[in-house]
Amino acid sequence: MSLIEIQHLRKEFKDVVPLEDINATIDAGEVISIIGPSGTGKSTLLRCINRLETPTSGHIMVDGIDMCDPSTDLPAMRRKMGMVFQSYNLFDHRRVVENLMMGPMDLLGKSQQEAKERALELLDLVGLKDKANAWPRDLSGGQRQRAAIARSLTMDPQILLFDEPTSALDPTMVSEVLSVMRDLAERGHTMLVVTHEMSFARKASSRVLYMDRGVIWEEGTPRQIFENPQRPETHDFIFRVRGWEYHINSLAFDMPGMMASLDTYCAHLFMGIRTANSCELLVEELVVNLLVEEARKRGVEDPDLHVELFSGEGGVDVVLRVDFRKLLDGGDPLSPEYRDELSYAMIRGHTREITEIEPGIMQFRLR
Repeated sequence: MSLIEIQHLRKEFKDVVPLEDINATIDAGEVISIIGPSGTGKSTLLRCINRLETPTSGHIMVDGIDMCDPSTDLPAMRRKMGMVFQSYNLFDHRRVVENLMMGPMDLLGKSQQEAKERALELLDLVGLKDKANAWPRDLSGGQRQRAAIARSLTMDPQILLFDEPTSALDPTMVSEVLSVMRDLAERGHTMLVVTHEMSFARKASSRVLYMDRGVIWEEGTPRQIFENPQRPETHDFIFRVRGWEYHINSLAFDMPGMMASLDTYCAHLFMGIRTANSCELLVEELVVNLLVEEARKRGVEDPDLHVELFSGEGGVDVVLRVDFRKLLDGGDPLSPEYRDELSYAMIRGHTREITEIEPGIMQFRLR
């Protein structure tokens, strides 16, 4: 029997139905990443599994016990599940180690010494033993989330539920939390992870569930989902989350904001420094120094430039696509007649293929 069996799960709220008909099984030791667009019921699914939300209908069997049965001892079942939320939910008035000691002492009857020893073991596991006596407010966001993960382990749960644990973190802090989660996966923990971090889903999962409109549209191994999705909805989502785009409709556009957005995208995909630098140089030289500058020379206040960057995880097969069709009326700005040859030489030095999709839409594939 599977550790978790979900049968025809439905959840209705007054104005929305986040879960239409969910069916899934999870075996012990599996790492399941749940991906999909925002607002499609992923977090609601986790909250139904540990009964923070009451399902409208259906069954959720956890270790052979129906979580939807009114006679089920929910507090006892919840102790089998550790939950890590988007927010850290640490008690600010207690030191980090004390946050970890509370559950085992209050619910498992552990002595103060036993609870403290276990808390220190777990803080060491997540790299925070030296922060045991710190206050939560003195930790970085990544450290607080790691402490929250350690706290979820204090009850020795059979199942770990993660609800977008990195969504509130800066890119520099995301990697430290994902590193801890990958370590837990390698140790054989059963994990259900709602995430937008495709690198984790691809590298650490045993299976990936793609959810949309309240149902599981497709499931499979990471390789199947990311390299050969069977349904167009899955394909479109995978393609979309790997992309970055920016629209320039004024000569007074926010260039620092555009470059910061691109930098964040590169960080989320864990691109190497060299690849990320090439992406930024290509956007700056092509978009700013060539296309925007040519629009300025022509007096085009709204150049209507659409810039898109697509990449595989880790910066594999990076493609930049630029739509500059509005500028064609005054001649192709990328033709030798108009372009800055120094900038164009730099662009060619960082690309292995330049393709004209149609007049005014060019695609550049990075080396």
